[in-house]
Amino acid sequence: MVAQDSDFDDSILELKNRIAELEQYPDKSDAHSELTLLRKQLEKETSETYRKLTAWQRTLVARNFDRPYTLDFIDALMSDWVELHGDRRFGDDGAIVAGLATFRGRSIAVVGHQKGRGTRERIRRNFGQAHPEGIRKGLRVMKLAARFGLPIVTLVDTPGAYPGIGAEERGQAAAIADNLIEMATMPVPIVVIITGEGWSGGALAVGVGDRTLMFEYAVHSVITPEGCAAILWRSQDEKEKAAEAMKITAKDLLRMGVVDEVIPEPVGGAHADPEEACRRLGDRLDATLRELEKKTAPALVEQRYARFRAMGVFNEG
Repeated sequence: MVAQDSDFDDSILELKNRIAELEQYPDKSDAHSELTLLRKQLEKETSETYRKLTAWQRTLVARNFDRPYTLDFIDALMSDWVELHGDRRFGDDGAIVAGLATFRGRSIAVVGHQKGRGTRERIRRNFGQAHPEGIRKGLRVMKLAARFGLPIVTLVDTPGAYPGIGAEERGQAAAIADNLIEMATMPVPIVVIITGEGWSGGALAVGVGDRTLMFEYAVHSVITPEGCAAILWRSQDEKEKAAEAMKITAKDLLRMGVVDEVIPEPVGGAHADPEEACRRLGDRLDATLRELEKKTAPALVEQRYARFRAMGVFNEG
């Protein structure tokens, strides 16, 4: 299911439901020809629909509850996962998971947002909206990785850092700022992967790296389309117009140099085939780490600085 109100995939859902219904028949021979036809129709319609998605529709896809989250990628691609908890100041935060793992023969540190599935887990993880202690927990693990020379992988999928009073009292802005400063100078490879939605300081808090990869239907910006519409038009009803104007899609961000590579998703999005989505992410992450591991620590820091300085620089003809 898509996370919010949408109708662009209604016909796709109808086809999926009809296929699931036919697959329950005791004797599939009677339904074989219809199943074959419906599956071909589903693949064609899904491909055509997703090829023409608007920026707002891509936002809805990025928020799909069935898309793989950080722990799904860890389970699928990594071994020896050891999760670390707490920021050593206030407490633990379920919105961000952080720890050490083995990925294709190398030890790495992993920090990522976790939205949770089911009402109870989503509440426990605050829907992926990090508190200051979660952001500081991520930094604690990244500093540990830097001390031992381990590459860092961050997975971004958040509606934004939590804006509640308690979070502000515990230094939300300062926690984000500290992460930006520290990640900019860490002497180890850092790969950032935007897997779903990446909004505002919640995304930036773990978003400074040597390479930024982005899933095809992920979205990323300094504010949500709803927030932008509320500020500019005084109404969230203009969210679709805001999404188009903000240039939040992977294609837009690749063109502007904000991200370095777009990871193609399976037909129908990562939620349609999470296993294949994980495999594709794993292959691109492996290749990116191989490239970055050849660089010296001073070169990494220097090139990382230059990469971010170059963003937002345009020549007008």
